[in-house]
Amino acid sequence: MVKANGGKSLQNMVDEKKNDLVDYFFNETVAPHYRARTGLTAAFIPPEFTNWRDEQRAWRETAILFDQSHHMPELMLKGPDALKLLERVGINSLANFTIDRAKQFVACTPRGHVIGDCVIYRLDEETFELISGMPVLNWVHYNAEQGGYNVTIERDDPTPYNPKGKRWFYRFQLEGPNAGHIFHDAVEGGAPEIAFFRTAKVKLGGCDVLVLRHGMAGHLGAELSGPYEEMDRVRSALLAVGEKYGLKQGGTKTYFSTIFEFGWMPYPLPGIYTGEELRGFREWLSGTGWEANAQLGGSFLSDNIEDYYVTPWDLGYGHILKFDHDFIGREALEAFPAEKRRSKVTLVWHKDDVTEIFASQFGEGPRYKALEFPVAYYGWPHFDEVRSVGGQLVGHSCHCGYSNNEGAMLSLAMLDPQSSAPGTEVVLTWGEPGGGSRKPHVEKHAQFKVRATVAPVPYASSVQKLKRATIT
Repeated sequence: MVKANGGKSLQNMVDEKKNDLVDYFFNETVAPHYRARTGLTAAFIPPEFTNWRDEQRAWRETAILFDQSHHMPELMLKGPDALKLLERVGINSLANFTIDRAKQFVACTPRGHVIGDCVIYRLDEETFELISGMPVLNWVHYNAEQGGYNVTIERDDPTPYNPKGKRWFYRFQLEGPNAGHIFHDAVEGGAPEIAFFRTAKVKLGGCDVLVLRHGMAGHLGAELSGPYEEMDRVRSALLAVGEKYGLKQGGTKTYFSTIFEFGWMPYPLPGIYTGEELRGFREWLSGTGWEANAQLGGSFLSDNIEDYYVTPWDLGYGHILKFDHDFIGREALEAFPAEKRRSKVTLVWHKDDVTEIFASQFGEGPRYKALEFPVAYYGWPHFDEVRSVGGQLVGHSCHCGYSNNEGAMLSLAMLDPQSSAPGTEVVLTWGEPGGGSRKPHVEKHAQFKVRATVAPVPYASSVQKLKRATIT
């Protein structure tokens, strides 16, 4: 969110906090995202339509329909210099970015730290739609203004923050082994063949619908979008067709738990709070907006905000990092030593240790930090210490939760190369130092050492097969 004229900037806030910035983010802030403020979504999407366990099973066994219409910010970028701007900001190649494609887009600071990622649709030669990832949308907006690019910017904020009270577009995600059957039957005249991460226009429920082919849960699903006013007609058409295929609607509890099987690490802490080269951006940003309300949590606590910054390799984006164009952060990333590149992995928590955490909630204690199901992390971002069996700090565990499909407690982690091989045993610390923080949603508790085994990302075998098929 950008700074209003005359308002306090993010730079003002950073100056006020000085050496206490981590303490402020660790104790005083509540993130603006729905995961941390579920009350914002309840008026639009219930936490559960049936129950989250059956809804998780639906994406593995039948099909599920997620409503993404309310929580993701969007930016519309138009003009002759739009592609030029995106090439300057993004680390990934846009050389083959044709109108029938979408791309995952990642942006970094001049020092090579990730600001954020989003999905981009190319709607025509000079029009691009950027979806989700508030910090990266703000970074694109800032560079458009400061770089003198011949472009225009329009913004569409999440529904609770939107002055119009509604969005430009509805957005649905259809997933599961029966998703293809439902999609084919619902589309008038039958569904066309759409390659992975390609787009097409179809007719559904009497409405024109833009379709992106991709998968969140291990199947070649579809993201469908169109004018907000047509949301109910399209949803009704999908539900009517999907009834015979076991289609379920997914609530927010289920939606935010997809990442444990799929492996996406959303919303890292943007690496923007230090460095004179980013002072202008911090002065442009609001002192009360998204970046000013990061919500750190977990057992890892450092007084240096830069210890929470991440690189593309940490998030599993090394494969989309391309040095075929001049982009912000290229020099730093080219020089980044290979031996310091952490890997994204899944950690499978030892079930006996998980059971002991639950058992601690009964009796006199000590009480360990409670595990909420299906989503257990309580920071945005969340950082738990991960150590080798010998006690050496080897990385951080971030998003953690329960998969009913796998019958396991899982977390997504960033580990040093020597500890990232599947089968490696590690130990993570669950709970905050000092018995908790001042965050209102963190109770007093004791820390607990959880044994875990390193596994691949994505963890779900169905997703691994999907990604291998896509590559080949």
